[in-house]
Amino acid sequence: MTTELLTHTLGQTLVMTLNGPATRNALSTQVYAAGVESLNMAESNPDVRAVVITGAGGHFCSGGDVQRLRHNRQHDLAGQSDAVQAFHEWILALRAFPKPVVAAVEGHAAGGGVSLALACDLIVAANDARFSLSYMRVGLSPDGGISQALVQALGRRRAFAALALAETHDASLWAQCGLVQQLSEPGQALHDAVALADRLAAQPAGALASLKELIHDAMPVSPDHLQAERTQFMRNLVSPEAGQAMDAFLSRRQAS
Repeated sequence: MTTELLTHTLGQTLVMTLNGPATRNALSTQVYAAGVESLNMAESNPDVRAVVITGAGGHFCSGGDVQRLRHNRQHDLAGQSDAVQAFHEWILALRAFPKPVVAAVEGHAAGGGVSLALACDLIVAANDARFSLSYMRVGLSPDGGISQALVQALGRRRAFAALALAETHDASLWAQCGLVQQLSEPGQALHDAVALADRLAAQPAGALASLKELIHDAMPVSPDHLQAERTQFMRNLVSPEAGQAMDAFLSRRQAS
């Protein structure tokens, strides 16, 4: 079942929920389009002062659907390239959005799901949440701006090691590194993220928008870098190594 994006408002906060529990909320082209549309509507709605992104079923987002990636590498390369582009358009929209965006992370965030969390302005995570930099496990290079975002946050060597070794980091480590701004009890990340969004919504909207623009100008994820990620992603997707890695990954998952 394809993940869908559900939306509802809590006070002045728009909550966007990735809903595809069968795949731990794997990303989909439908989600990308709905995400951009929801941000456009929220930007023009003065009653919305902040956005929270979360996942259903106790997890944030497992990233790309490996089953679909394996199919597309053989049957629909053009469609897969378009899908990466659509993902990147959502990432850029999140960063350009003039109102604060908070990620509420429970359970597992992996691959593109980590990229999505990092595209938000702040991250609130359950203290047992995990961030898996899992691209190498399926023979792929990263997308969604994660390679640039991690270099900015961790430095070149730590970012390289984390991505090259497909490391999984717990939320407490990310809090120590400054990537997670607030730790929550399990099951409370959304509640605490909305409370944080309420605090941000109480700030002067114009000044907050200016601050966000200045911060992202100082540490941007550029369209050129996203294009480079897309090019490398597609180059690796068609390699025999990626096919073998995806087969092995899916076999392990079916056996577990």
